[in-house]
Amino acid sequence: MTQTQLPASLIPTLPGHTYTDPANFQLEQETIFEQMWFCAVRGADLPDAGNFRTVQIGRESVLVTRSRDGNLRAFLNICRHRGAKLCVEETGTVKRNFQCPYHAWTYGLDGKLVAAPNLTSMPDIDRTEYGLKRVHLREWLGYAWLCLADEPPSFEETVQQDVRERLGNLDAIGNYQVSELEPGRRITYDVKANWKLIIENFMECYHCATIHPELTEVLPEFADGYAAQYYVGHGAVFGEEIKGFTIDGSEGFERLDGVDSDQDRRYYAITVRPQVFINLVPDHVIIHRMFPMAADRTIVECDWLYAKDVVATGKDVSRSVELFHRVNEQDFEACERCQPAMSSRAYAQGGVLVPSEHHIGEFHRWVQEATSTKRW
Repeated sequence: MTQTQLPASLIPTLPGHTYTDPANFQLEQETIFEQMWFCAVRGADLPDAGNFRTVQIGRESVLVTRSRDGNLRAFLNICRHRGAKLCVEETGTVKRNFQCPYHAWTYGLDGKLVAAPNLTSMPDIDRTEYGLKRVHLREWLGYAWLCLADEPPSFEETVQQDVRERLGNLDAIGNYQVSELEPGRRITYDVKANWKLIIENFMECYHCATIHPELTEVLPEFADGYAAQYYVGHGAVFGEEIKGFTIDGSEGFERLDGVDSDQDRRYYAITVRPQVFINLVPDHVIIHRMFPMAADRTIVECDWLYAKDVVATGKDVSRSVELFHRVNEQDFEACERCQPAMSSRAYAQGGVLVPSEHHIGEFHRWVQEATSTKRW
């Protein structure tokens, strides 16, 4: 039976090679990660002028820094002289400028070329034109979202539209005041799996009863196999005996200011394409950012965000962190179990989705459209 002859209740997936082929991964880098808005850095990680972080977006290393005017700026992490990587450290601070370690071309925090050996003897050089190449930057939810495209897509019609379509309106996420929250914990995971497998896993709960006993104890409806993203505006309800979104169901913290009664005791999951997961619960927010590194490797940074007073007073966040940390480990182990099988002849034409996973089929169509220069 071919994928085109499937029973009406089943939906075909992408074929196996789309998860393993380096050429296909490069195509995704070119057409997805280098063309769309990419959530890169939490602004609070760069509080002072000269703070910087380098991030990998598609095939490019990008430098994000806090300039002297207090704004975040982003540049390609490449010296304009001979192409040396400007900053090799992942994070750090410079006092005034970025200097290339190769020939000492020096750039201000605004990206302008400010000095170079013998530069005064080359008066025809435009110091702005030969400054660092800028990358489009938009701040939202406390994060810097970057876009490498010459003409970025509408932020409102892509990033914010994903949230709007999931929750029904944008005000629903505004209630959580995510940009005002403070990180209580960050955990970085090195997942030996394709980025699409991670998204597919997050979008469905068909597996929840099998591998997430702690999560289904807190959110009993997940045991039925319907993910929180299955219905627009729906938030999974806490179990009757559950007091908080914690590993043992014990009480968490006070409800975040702005979260209304309809959102209380509910969990909302949102996928923001191509690489962000947003998880909303009454007393904290969990945000995953994926950094696809290879066809079979993805770095995932996960932030647990709390009200400022929770972090400032050193309250114990371990019980809420442990719940989703355990979910992450269970999910990523499942993805790593699938990755080797993507090259099997049994998966050459792909697998199948059940009706409750129909939204994964929509994600697959989105990937196909984004990479339409190549047909599967």
